Amino acid sequence: MHTEPGVMRGLASIATALAHRADELTGELVTLYERELPHLVNDDENMVSLLSASVYQNIDTAFRIFQHGIDPERVEAPAAAVEYARRLAQRGTPVVDLIRAYYLGQTAVLDQALAEGARQISDPEELGLTMRHALTTTFAFIDRVTRQVVSAYEGERDRWLLNRSAVRAARVRALLDEDVVDVDASEVALGYRLRGHHVGMILWYPADAHPPDPLVGLETVAGRFVDGDEARALFVPRDELCAWVWLPLDGPAPPERSRIERVLTDSDADVRLAIGDPGAGLDGFRRTHRQALRVQALALAAGKACARALTFREVGAVALMTSDLNAARLWVEDTLGPLAADDEQHERLRETLRVFLAAGGSYTAAASRLTMHKNSVQYRVRKAEELVGRPVSDNRLDLELALNLCRWLGAGVLARS
Repeated sequence: MHTEPGVMRGLASIATALAHRADELTGELVTLYERELPHLVNDDENMVSLLSASVYQNIDTAFRIFQHGIDPERVEAPAAAVEYARRLAQRGTPVVDLIRAYYLGQTAVLDQALAEGARQISDPEELGLTMRHALTTTFAFIDRVTRQVVSAYEGERDRWLLNRSAVRAARVRALLDEDVVDVDASEVALGYRLRGHHVGMILWYPADAHPPDPLVGLETVAGRFVDGDEARALFVPRDELCAWVWLPLDGPAPPERSRIERVLTDSDADVRLAIGDPGAGLDGFRRTHRQALRVQALALAAGKACARALTFREVGAVALMTSDLNAARLWVEDTLGPLAADDEQHERLRETLRVFLAAGGSYTAAASRLTMHKNSVQYRVRKAEELVGRPVSDNRLDLELALNLCRWLGAGVLARS
């Protein structure tokens, strides 16, 4: 758009006057950021110095645009501004704070420009045209620079997280491989207490899920299990869709099933979870993870029909039996006979029989757990016995294991039509 020569001269004059106050303006903006955006500084002298250099170079570049008629779309972000953005990424400062800083700074400098313009330009119409051009040019400059510094921020954040995750993963692998390790140094490096109680988890998305940022989503889920502001989960990405997690515990009690369900209810419906038994110290750190791995293998074998969350306490024995899923399926068929049919009617009979056996063979207790009439439980147990072909008291252990395999693996071990 064509701009009148008088407006360009006016802007150059205003920019020149403000350029003489660049140091003063820089100090004012740094003070503004310390008050409005304390995360940008965090009482770190080096960060304050780099912030000051970034602000000064941005101000100087903006004034030169007006003094020399430079196209703002051809301007590159100052070196100090790019480096400052990278440092913020390394510290985990939210990128929104960086973006907000640019627009707060734009507003503050335009206020100064308006005051200076009012001193230099007496004609209100000319002043209006001049400030309108100042606003559009400054916006173009800020838009271009913020895009460049945000790109630098995101690139550095990705590199930093990747490097940090690689170092953390190497340290964890050494712990799991039972290499000779310095526990004190490992605790410092990981930011996690190895001597306490913990429970191992594996969080993952199925291969056909397409979350926008999988690892961020999984880390958010892990964080929901942690109580208090001080405790932190140890989160180690395994690949782009899976992470190993250890949760610090106050004692040997595992997370309650009701809590697990609440966390999953508030999370992405595609997230899957395998949980080991709680353990203490370095040995417990290893054991609970290995248990979680077995549970995950069970869940992967079960496929989509499997529950979203499985714990070793619930399915440990079953998990140990499923290294050969085809053999497990044949064993279930041999043990349950026609009761292993994959349909809703037989599923109801299997569940009733499972609860009946878990209740110690008490019809009354089973009816209470199933919220059914005692006679209905008796009928279903009798029908199940007919299908199995023998009394449920015969080979009771095998029968319970087979029923639990059906419960957790579903179609993976049921008879194929």
